Amino acid sequence: MKSWPERCLGLGVPAILLCALPLCAAQEPGSTEVKKSKETTASPSVPGASMTSSPAGKKAKQGGDPLSSLAKKAEIDPSVYHIGVEDDLQISVWKEPDLSVTVVVRPDGMITMPLLNDISVVGLQPTELQALLTEKLKSFVNEPQVTVVVRGIKSRKIFVYGQINKAGAYPLVGKKTVLEVLAEAGGLNLFAKKGSIYVLRQSAGKKERIPFNYNSALKGKNPNDNFELLPGDIVVVP
Repeated sequence: MKSWPERCLGLGVPAILLCALPLCAAQEPGSTEVKKSKETTASPSVPGASMTSSPAGKKAKQGGDPLSSLAKKAEIDPSVYHIGVEDDLQISVWKEPDLSVTVVVRPDGMITMPLLNDISVVGLQPTELQALLTEKLKSFVNEPQVTVVVRGIKSRKIFVYGQINKAGAYPLVGKKTVLEVLAEAGGLNLFAKKGSIYVLRQSAGKKERIPFNYNSALKGKNPNDNFELLPGDIVVVP
């Protein structure tokens, strides 16, 4: 008896092609599986997937808010800062919402607290005010726990006058140099005498006149040329 291939050979060329069709059909499932496996292997290269795992994506997450550096610069050290007039204070007494208040330091240097009435706070550090309020509240509250937060600094100001585009008072939060303040004030106008700028500073009850070399400060060669300002300083641009 002839085998199946031998019978196909006896039928001629067209029959051979028909006999080969089942063999091709038998191989198709395997070929589709290969295609699927290739597609599965290639799937991680989809743009959406590569963006989440790419180094560029990680750098974008680690970049952070550009405003965070400014926030850090403006942080208040409670062990150094002294409360001044017009400062905005948040005073919280734990488990005592009626005693927790937000107050602004009055021109007379006082604030008003429930039960305690007027309290002088100008010149105190936040930690010192916490201790003072804790001691005063012991007569009304069992083991009071007080927190003082400076929400807004308005007592620390500097002033810019003369041939400047936007003369006036500016808040001093953190550290600012003379050049930074001049830039904040809109820069010098056309009539400014760059070589005659000076800073008036109150020191030990006396006013001190400190010259400022504008051109030298711009070059940045000597850090002392562009010095930091203190609260109450007056920058004069003749």
